[in-house]
Amino acid sequence: MNKTGTTILSFILIAIATSCIFLSSCSEKNKEGMIILTRSKVKSNSLYIDNSDLWRYISQAQIVELTSSKSEASEKILTGDFYSARSPHISYDENYLLFAAQQKQNDPWQIWEMDLNNLKSRQITSSNENCTDPAYLPLGRLLFSKYSANDTLKAGHSLYICNIDGSNVKRITFNPDTYLASNALNDGRILTIGRQVFPAQGAPMYMVLRPDGTKSDLFYKGAEGSNLYSPGLETNTGKIVFIESDKSNPEEGNLISINYNRPLHSRVNLSKEIKGDFRSVFPQRNGRFLVSYRKSESERYSIYEFNPEKKELGKAIYSNKDYDVIEMVVTGKHERPKKLPSEIDTGVKTGLLLCQDIRISDKQTPASLSTSSRIKIVGIDSTLGYVDVAEDGSFYLKVMADRPFQIQTVDKDGNVYGTCGWIWLRPNERRGCIGCHEDPEIVPGNKVPLAVKKSPVIIPMHINKVVEKKVTLE
Repeated sequence: MNKTGTTILSFILIAIATSCIFLSSCSEKNKEGMIILTRSKVKSNSLYIDNSDLWRYISQAQIVELTSSKSEASEKILTGDFYSARSPHISYDENYLLFAAQQKQNDPWQIWEMDLNNLKSRQITSSNENCTDPAYLPLGRLLFSKYSANDTLKAGHSLYICNIDGSNVKRITFNPDTYLASNALNDGRILTIGRQVFPAQGAPMYMVLRPDGTKSDLFYKGAEGSNLYSPGLETNTGKIVFIESDKSNPEEGNLISINYNRPLHSRVNLSKEIKGDFRSVFPQRNGRFLVSYRKSESERYSIYEFNPEKKELGKAIYSNKDYDVIEMVVTGKHERPKKLPSEIDTGVKTGLLLCQDIRISDKQTPASLSTSSRIKIVGIDSTLGYVDVAEDGSFYLKVMADRPFQIQTVDKDGNVYGTCGWIWLRPNERRGCIGCHEDPEIVPGNKVPLAVKKSPVIIPMHINKVVEKKVTLE
C-alpha cells in the first residue's frame, strides 16, 4: 500500500474510533439522571409492610424507564418479558440494574440483573424458594432475601449474600425474623427492615449488620403502633430518609428523616404539614428528594420533587391514572460502600458474647433488677441454661455459632424481668453489650468486667467441651 493509501486508512480508523468514543459518551450522558420506577395496578392499601408478603409479591408490577426532554416525557417498560418485577437497584457504575422478578405467573420470584446499555437480562439466583429485595454490595457481591421454607430456626425471609454470577450463596441471618427492603450504607453495613415472626409477630424496625452477618443491632425503631413502608436510604447530608406511619393513622405514610449518627433520637417528620400520603422516597445528589405521593385515597401515587429544607412538595414529575408508583431510583454513579473486614472463621464452632452489667437499663430500674444475679438463656424450643453473673453484673458466654437465642434477666425470686430480641453469633464472632436493656447509644464504661477474668460459660450448658479447629504455629 502506498503512502497516500496508508494516510487515508489512518484517517478512517481515527474517525471510527472518535465516533465510537462520541457515541459511547453520549450514551452515558443520556443515562445520567434517568428515573427507573416500579408501578402497579394493585390498589395501594394492600402494599404496606404490616403484611410483608403482600409488600414483596405484587402481581403484575412493572419496572419502567422514564426519560424526559424539553418537549415531553417518555416511558419504556423494561420488564415486559416478566409476569411481575420490582425492587430496582442501580449498580455503582450505573451500567446495571438489579431487580426481583417472577418470569411466569406461578414461578418463584428470583433475582435478575439487566445491562442498561442493551437492556438484556440474566437470572442470578436459581432457587425453588422466593428470592426478593436485592441490593448491590462491594466487590462483585449482592444481597437478597430468601424465603426459608420448613426452616428449623422458624425464620421468614432470611438474608443471603452471593457473588454477582449467583455462586457462593451464603446465609447471614440466623434468627426467627423476616427481612426486607435492604440496602448498603456508605460505611459498608447493611440497613434492613427486620420483624420477628416467632413466637409472636413483632414490630418492624431498621436493623444494621455487616455483610458477613456479624454485629447485628438495632438502628431505628418507631413509636408503638408505627409501621415502616420503605427502605431507609442515605442522603449526602448525613441523614437517613424513609416512609413511616403512626398509630393514629396506620395507612398514611409520613416522610421521616433521622441522623445517621443518632438514629434513635433524631426523628423529624418532614411531611407533618402536608396533607396526603407518601409511599416511597429517593434522595438525589442535588439535595432534593423524589417521592411517591398522593393527596387522597381516590388518587394514584405519583412522583413529585420534594424540598427537605423547606419541607414542601415541588412539581409533579410523573403520574399515570392506571398505576401507583411503588418505588423509584435515579441512575448515576454513586459512592461505593466501604468493604468491611470479616472476622468469620468457619473452622470455629462458636462465638463469644460479653455483657458489661445486666443492671444497666434505659428505663426506670426496678428494685428487683438491681439485685438480679442470674440470666436465663433461651433457644428456639428449649432453655439452654442459667448463668450466674459476676459481682459487677457482667457475664461472658461462649455460644454455638449460627443458633438463635434470647437472654432473660432473672431476679432473686426467679422472676423474669425482661427478654432481649433474638441474637445469633457467627463463627469466631466476638460481641459486647453494655447491659440487657440499655439505651443502644450508650458508650461502654472504661473498665474490665470481672466475668472476663474467668473462662466463658459454654452455651448450651449441657455441652462440656467444644472442639475447635487446631492452630499450627510456624
